[in-house]
Amino acid sequence: MEKIRIGIIGVGNCFAGLIQGIEYYRQNPKEQVVGLMHKSLAGYSWDDLEFTCAFDVGKSKVGKPLHDAVYAEPNMVNWVKSLPVSSVIVREAPVSDGVGIWVQNKVDPVVQTKTEAQLKKEIIDEIKSTKTEILVNYLPVGSQKATEFWANVALETGCAFVNCIPVFIASDPVWEKKFASAKLPIIGDDIKAQVGATIVHRTLAKLCDDRGAIISKTYQINVGGNTDFLNMKEQERLASKRISKTESVQSQLTIRLPPDNIYIGPSDFIPFLGNTKLMFMRIEGRMWAGIPFNMEVRLEVDDKANSGGVVVDAVRVAKLALDRKIGGAIIPTSAYFMKHPPLQMSDHDAREKTEEFITGK
Repeated sequence: MEKIRIGIIGVGNCFAGLIQGIEYYRQNPKEQVVGLMHKSLAGYSWDDLEFTCAFDVGKSKVGKPLHDAVYAEPNMVNWVKSLPVSSVIVREAPVSDGVGIWVQNKVDPVVQTKTEAQLKKEIIDEIKSTKTEILVNYLPVGSQKATEFWANVALETGCAFVNCIPVFIASDPVWEKKFASAKLPIIGDDIKAQVGATIVHRTLAKLCDDRGAIISKTYQINVGGNTDFLNMKEQERLASKRISKTESVQSQLTIRLPPDNIYIGPSDFIPFLGNTKLMFMRIEGRMWAGIPFNMEVRLEVDDKANSGGVVVDAVRVAKLALDRKIGGAIIPTSAYFMKHPPLQMSDHDAREKTEEFITGK
């Protein structure tokens, strides 16, 4: 199969986990490739991903070869000692609202001397000259204007768009219609980790609901030590993130919880945790004869390993949609891989329908 030509928006820890994970399996061919729906998805392998262009705003990354930029501060992922030499140079992107006040010193954005229009022209030229066909958005939480900029770039360059962050593009009817009209696929919004806080919470919530129990209260608290969590200390950037995570759980309940009885969201930044994410979850409810029950879960994961394989699958489905000239939101795949899709489904149904899409049904 031909390579899947991918452009990366944001060369941060999430992308570092993606590219280093791929290289890990290349260097260890006897290792079982875990974390994917299929090793080969409609003929496309996990090894068919090729990163053809990349964009960032940090001084430590802009102008550097991609294989070096992946290890530049403040990135923390270091799973393989080095990556193969890449001819891709990380290009400058507009800062816009992509850098929050808490991460300003960590990211140290470039001093921009060009207008957004000038940068956009250079970006479009880079995407076209490299024959990039899919853009993957890894911007920080709260990057509303910046994500809309990149969604427009995708439309203007004829690229599919995989939106890994909680800015609502695929799930926004106006934006979704633009991609449908352009016959370009979009998968979004807000990546749902392989075994992460949201998937565990919604699965247990649905288990209680399916078994006839009534959930009365629930919370999910998350802490971590990378720039993602540092960025999320800025409460103004969290509105869409909280909506995304909360709705993902609410959608699994027959009777929705009152807003005051459900709390889901990032809670704090603990530097020494690094890329480790800790989730603390509690569900309270009632069973037969109104007898109360409660459960508590503690989950510890590497936040970047948790999303890498999911993006490999999402990108391959986006490529299938491009091959088949299918535009707009890929509904079942968005529901399976993302927290805030255009249409919420149970994970079982979303997986089955994604399988049907893969096989061409």
